[in-house]
Amino acid sequence: MPDRKITTRSGQPFANNQHSLSAGERGPLLLQDYQLIEKLAHFDRERIPERVVHAKGSGAMGHFTLTKDMSAYTKADFLNGEGKVTDTFARFSSVAGEKGYPDTARDVHGFAVRFYTDEGNYDIVGNNTPVFFINDPLKFPDFIHSQKREPQTGLRDDNMQWDFWSNSPESLHQLTTLFSDRGFPYGYGYMHGYGSHTFKWVNAQGEQFWVKYHFKSNHGIKNLSPEDATAMMSKDTDWHRHQMFDAIENGDYPSWTVKVQIIPYEEGLNYKYDIFDVTKVVSQHDYPLIEIGQFILDHNPGNFFRDVEQAAMSPANLVPGIEPSLDKLLQGRLFSYNDTQRYRLGANYQDIPVNRPKAGVKVDTYERDGYMTTNDNGADSVVYEPNTKGGPVEDHRGDIAGDEISGKTGNYPAYDQDYFSQPAALYNLMTEDQKEILTQGIADSLGYIDDLATQERQINLFTQVDADYGQRIADKIAAIKAQQQ
Repeated sequence: MPDRKITTRSGQPFANNQHSLSAGERGPLLLQDYQLIEKLAHFDRERIPERVVHAKGSGAMGHFTLTKDMSAYTKADFLNGEGKVTDTFARFSSVAGEKGYPDTARDVHGFAVRFYTDEGNYDIVGNNTPVFFINDPLKFPDFIHSQKREPQTGLRDDNMQWDFWSNSPESLHQLTTLFSDRGFPYGYGYMHGYGSHTFKWVNAQGEQFWVKYHFKSNHGIKNLSPEDATAMMSKDTDWHRHQMFDAIENGDYPSWTVKVQIIPYEEGLNYKYDIFDVTKVVSQHDYPLIEIGQFILDHNPGNFFRDVEQAAMSPANLVPGIEPSLDKLLQGRLFSYNDTQRYRLGANYQDIPVNRPKAGVKVDTYERDGYMTTNDNGADSVVYEPNTKGGPVEDHRGDIAGDEISGKTGNYPAYDQDYFSQPAALYNLMTEDQKEILTQGIADSLGYIDDLATQERQINLFTQVDADYGQRIADKIAAIKAQQQ
């Protein structure tokens, strides 16, 4: 056993660095988990001035048209009334690299959409993949550290990321997507988007449903070959930004068909997979996609810094009728995203034009002061509540439906620890060519690391997914080593 033990910054023993403190096996998380709060709060402040993650990206404006009334499932105003049009802003990004990093490096890509609704801003902050690498926010800082730069050399290091992944079997599903041809999207308009997490919809009668979001590209999926992606790194490091900007300028507007999976409340709690585990998907055979609208981006920002760099998207931007689920990683993000924005842009970041609600939505709050206060700062109105001075009062449209929870407080592992069957299903859906692209991509990264124990551990995980999967990677790594001799 190692002699070194993890502590908090104040020196207290850190007993469990894998699982957040939750109320019962399935959550939700507890605010008393001071170790999680410290870890996330410190992580959110590690980089200045760019975003901690998703630093390199681009954005555009457009609108969403509702083509199917969803009032049977949610009271969210922008989803009620067929034909309703809502202005939108979208930001796309890579995850690991810095602001100057090449667009075409292999990476997961962020897919974030803001709806400027009559009830305030609603943000879906997801990726171009339906799953993620981890399912507990306590592991998020460690995951990102493994993707960033090695502290001594200041260089990206495949040894770090494979060491982390090989000790985190929940990452297998996302790895199988990342190292497929979808790791190199041709452009932002040529990739699907996903809310990734499960969310909750509540209708006007108080009935609750679980929902998952899918944005299906109307241009279709188009990817670069590994060779073309590598060549583009030296030719145009901002390829994705150029491609989308030029497409919009030329009238070739990126657009997506928006679809959802709706899962009855009790069925979701008892589904064969844990629907609150973001490393897993919900079968479209069990819960088919329902088309609800069209999303199009039809004009570019007038000033990139003002309209895109200062955009502050957050999964905590919710509207009545849409609530979080018991997803532990989502619950961590509800805190972490806004906390990051306050650090990056200041306490009044929501006053920046791109972050304000649409015209006509009244913002009336008791929050005051802070750096860069540029509005009327509440003028001479009362600054506390409750009061008898005519200040704003509670609006019960924002009441949540709530969930029944029970269980003993503890640091619980994931409710469903089957991390192999879903990546196996994905692997076996692939064609022979796709399997070759996937396993060669993994071998070209894993095969060059120094730590042979990490190599062996990771190959063993892929073999547990599917024997053919692991064997192809092992054979390709053996071929790489033979060439090196």
